[in-house]
Amino acid sequence: MQVSIETTSELSRKMTVQVPEQKIQEQVQQRLKSMVGSVKLNGFRPGKTPQSLLQKKYGKGVRQEVVAELITSSFNEAVRDEKLRPVAGPLITPEATAEGEGLRYVADFEVMPEFVLYPLELLEVDRFVSEVTEQDLDDMLLQLREQRRTWHPSDDPAALGDRLTIHFSGESEGENLTNGKVLNYSIVLGSKQQLPGFEEELIGSLVGSYKTFTLEFPQDSGLGNLGGKSGQFSVEVIRVEQSVLPELDDVFVQTFGIKNGDVDAFRADILSSMEREKNRAANLKTKNSVMDALFLRNEALSLPTVLVNEELKSLINSAKGEAEKRKQTFDESAAKQVFVPLARRRVALGLLIGRIVEINYIALDNGRVRRTIEELALSFENPEEVVDWYYANSNRNELERVQSMVLEDQAVDLILETAKVSEKQISFKELTMPSPQAVQR
Repeated sequence: MQVSIETTSELSRKMTVQVPEQKIQEQVQQRLKSMVGSVKLNGFRPGKTPQSLLQKKYGKGVRQEVVAELITSSFNEAVRDEKLRPVAGPLITPEATAEGEGLRYVADFEVMPEFVLYPLELLEVDRFVSEVTEQDLDDMLLQLREQRRTWHPSDDPAALGDRLTIHFSGESEGENLTNGKVLNYSIVLGSKQQLPGFEEELIGSLVGSYKTFTLEFPQDSGLGNLGGKSGQFSVEVIRVEQSVLPELDDVFVQTFGIKNGDVDAFRADILSSMEREKNRAANLKTKNSVMDALFLRNEALSLPTVLVNEELKSLINSAKGEAEKRKQTFDESAAKQVFVPLARRRVALGLLIGRIVEINYIALDNGRVRRTIEELALSFENPEEVVDWYYANSNRNELERVQSMVLEDQAVDLILETAKVSEKQISFKELTMPSPQAVQR
């Protein structure tokens, strides 16, 4: 076998492989001989079929099988001999496969980048710490009460926090924006679910009142060409309702499954849940800090195009699926521009974490995997069944996903032990508020 390799870019390789005809014929003849005892042709007893007839009837098909297998085996042998690490399967272009010509093909592929990690001991990262205060607990209990509030009709002028039922329509530059008039639309003043200024315009409205007003669509409204334009709205107030919060008493507590209605036990249970959420969120924010520093200090890392494209495809498919669930239009071209940096970051961090695991001989902590799964299961009604589900043979992919996450967390722990770490105090509210910057891994 003859092999030649051309470097077409930093990570791209073009390998030309030639396998002599003799090697192909040897394997073809071996296979034809092995068929003698199992193939039956008219006029010949089993095991007595002449080799020449087998060659005539099956030779072409057998050769195709041999050539296909030789491409795979010869490529694997070549990359092993040349000490190459392909990122993914090669693109094979056959150049000669006909009988008498031997086998010659070209394999185009990318190799894993060779790089030196930025020293972990020089990384500067933040470790976030927090505590759940009595005020945090009271705020959470208020949120739970608000989730179970009841609404009662009111003849008072609408105020922040009131719920309105309205008919409305809108237009911009003569074009109707609401497909006619929207009927019986429910809106809570102050929820900020509408165009900026819309809810504020309705403060002070009475049942049966009409109001028209003009608002400007923000440039980043996500409404296409409406950004920066003005819209005219006409609103009729059909109903005004004020909310009534339930008391924090035994009746309220029983609705959360505490049968005896013990308010103190309920508070303790909510506090325990908040502590778990605090730990999870603090670890996540700390992990983000580690990943940010790791990515920033190794930003010159060359990335295999095939891995970036695979990650990009995964991100786009996920976003497209979410858009379909919400029955929203999806601009794949725009999505690519948004997701390319994230795809590159994920691929880079995957390579960097993999190298840290490799050079530090980090072994998967199966006990930690079990504890992680048990924590995930706590949010379900039957946690033990969920744990068993992860360890069932039919769900190996889900188990492997958790194992990868734990191994990554072990690498993050190593970085925190090695790097320059600054401790930062953060409030529970700030720690747990929704943020556009989730862990980008």
